[in-house]
Amino acid sequence: MKRLIDWHLKKWKEGSSRKPLLLRGARLVGKTFAIQKLGKGFERFVEINFEYNKDAKRIFEKNLQPDLIIQELNLLLDVDILPGSTLLFFDEIQECPQALQALRLFFEKIPSLHVIAAGSFLNFAIEKVGMPAGKVESLYCYPLSFFEFLVADGHLHLAKTILERKEEEPFTEECHQKLLEIVSKYLAIGGMPEVVSCFVKTKNPRLCFPLHQHILDRYRQDFSKYCKDYQVKYVKELYNEVPRQIGRQFKYSGVHEEYKKRELSQGLDVLCKASIMYKVYHTKAEKLPLGSESHADWFKVMFIDVALAQSILGLDLKAWFLQPEKEFINRAGFLEAFLGGELLAYSTPYRKVELYYWKKEEKQSLAEVDFCIKHKESIIALEVKNGDGRTLKSLHLFLDLHPKSPYGIRFSVKNYSKAANVIFKPLYDVVSLAHEEQKEALQEFVSLG
Repeated sequence: MKRLIDWHLKKWKEGSSRKPLLLRGARLVGKTFAIQKLGKGFERFVEINFEYNKDAKRIFEKNLQPDLIIQELNLLLDVDILPGSTLLFFDEIQECPQALQALRLFFEKIPSLHVIAAGSFLNFAIEKVGMPAGKVESLYCYPLSFFEFLVADGHLHLAKTILERKEEEPFTEECHQKLLEIVSKYLAIGGMPEVVSCFVKTKNPRLCFPLHQHILDRYRQDFSKYCKDYQVKYVKELYNEVPRQIGRQFKYSGVHEEYKKRELSQGLDVLCKASIMYKVYHTKAEKLPLGSESHADWFKVMFIDVALAQSILGLDLKAWFLQPEKEFINRAGFLEAFLGGELLAYSTPYRKVELYYWKKEEKQSLAEVDFCIKHKESIIALEVKNGDGRTLKSLHLFLDLHPKSPYGIRFSVKNYSKAANVIFKPLYDVVSLAHEEQKEALQEFVSLG
């Protein structure tokens, strides 16, 4: 399957000021596959998985000099690692912290060698050994976005239609209904590459749904790899409870009545480091950067994938195929999760991106907008509504209280329209908010077919 990350990896490969690259993201989001695909464009591709290759690990434990490391790897693997024609890939690099430290020296001593690394628990290793500023680059990888799903499922013409739509011009009704139908499929299948691949090949969702449980089980099996023994029980509770609180301000008291906030907060931090969950922070949204006015105790939590979140709760995923109109109304929290996942997927992949929401809490009322983003140097409020979302009290209040925000956007099942300072967009058009660094990738994504 084509991925947006492929374009950024190709750009890295061809860059004149290239540095060793870390491809970062949760387990099973397609990092290794993307790098192996990139490797096909080199004369030589050398892959070392430190989880299995203990001999390679010992080479880095002896010394960190790149020329000696390359010499010994050539002998161990019976290959010739040549700068300019070889892609050297270190997989599961967290298993060899010395290799992570050596990346700086590869940049300094052999800058013409393409070196790339990935790891399922990379954030934990970086926390321990650090990452030299200015000597190593990062790219962040997420599950497939709806746009990537659309292309993978063979709807290239619809993807082009979305990108080529003129501003303030509604989609044709035929196109609109077809895209909503595919959105409902995406909400059931999700963006995990293994599940999407199964759906694209078989068109049989019944074969895909068991894969969600398989992935969830693999994540559970990983807990002991990055959690301290005493943390595992807290992480298990959070893993099962967070999907239940999607779309609401997170409450530790709703997880387990006998567990303390301190232990649970540490467990949640662990899951966020593993990129299985993401915090959506509160912001006053009065100035940039949005994080400068956040409230530490007010946050929501997103699960890595909207379909996995529903699956962990035992919800009926086939309903998205059989009665999508009803599900769009009944599962409002998961539409918010969908929007959050889309915002991450279309953000800049060159740094870790934080998401924010806004709320005003008073004794008599509560106003809240789902997300606030920086877009073209302005702060824009985003709402996602189930059904037709006729009431927009929170969004209008936000705009009244934030005169510097030029407009708000409401995403729903309705077609494009505009009224005063509110723009109404369909769920499938979140890609219109893509970061500038993604727009060229998106254009090439559809132009090459």
